[in-house]
Amino acid sequence: MKTKYICLPIIALLLFSCSPDRPEIFKNQNSGEALGTSYNLTYLSDKQLDFQKEIDSVFDAVNHSLSTYIPNSDISKINRGDSTLVVDAMFRDVFELSKEIYDKTGGYFDPTVGVLVDAWGFGPGEQMELDSVRIDSLLAFVGFDKVSLTDENTIKKSHPGIHLDFNAIAKGYTIDRLARLMDKKNIQDYLLEVGGEVVAKGLNTIKEKQWVVGIDDPQMGETRKLKILITLKDKALASSGNYRKFRMDSITGNKYVHTIDPKTGFTKNANTLGVTTLANTCAKADAYATALMAMDLDPAIKLLTSQRDLEAYIVYLDEKGEPQEFMTEGFKRVITE
Repeated sequence: MKTKYICLPIIALLLFSCSPDRPEIFKNQNSGEALGTSYNLTYLSDKQLDFQKEIDSVFDAVNHSLSTYIPNSDISKINRGDSTLVVDAMFRDVFELSKEIYDKTGGYFDPTVGVLVDAWGFGPGEQMELDSVRIDSLLAFVGFDKVSLTDENTIKKSHPGIHLDFNAIAKGYTIDRLARLMDKKNIQDYLLEVGGEVVAKGLNTIKEKQWVVGIDDPQMGETRKLKILITLKDKALASSGNYRKFRMDSITGNKYVHTIDPKTGFTKNANTLGVTTLANTCAKADAYATALMAMDLDPAIKLLTSQRDLEAYIVYLDEKGEPQEFMTEGFKRVITE
């Protein structure tokens, strides 16, 4: 359901064993496809459970509110010009968090970039032939400060041509909603993954160890290879990278990556190969991973130093084209062998 700013896929490594002197713990799992990607949800309990019906309800509710790929969703109606639609609580949550992160990133996280996403051929809308003049004209419709949420919970836009696209935060928000479902069901230990984004709570109590996830090497392209392993407890993880989702122009042979710089309107073919972020919520981790991919390295690092509840791992190319890594101190502490 994203533009996306697609995230580095995460492989959950689950190691299990049983101990005869402890009550039996069941590994309950649900997996399938939703939001245009796959999901794998693992939750541990002293009995066998199946929350598939409730899980499907979460996906359906998010799609109804936030999917730009569903014509009758709330966001699609708003994008077509409906200024009277009263948005639901999920839409408000995502809108308000997006506004906060838009401000903190200096506009590098911008849900109004959807018109450019479509124009570059990475969204549900019509792809265009683009040059600097056309991009300048489209930038008139970009800027989250041009959109507001009214007291009546309707969306007010400064120009009808502005299109909202929450795909860079909606998947993470969906996982947060799934985590909330688990919490309401009194599940203490779970690992939830949707399209590579992850929320982990508690421990892998079957193995009596922390949950462990692997982060793909962004230099391997379509080939899957783990770069590092980290432990994850009561945290959310999201990744973004340019190495898998891109478009090749059949005539010119030019490569266009899916990360779009909302400042310039052009796709971001920068030296940053991949970003992985850790935060208290997956929506926040998701949005910041997207913003950090769109930013140059120095301002990205400066931003990270100002956010105490955000950790990150960035893989980039130096001036010689050699791969380098940057990690916040908090991220270094969760790396495992």
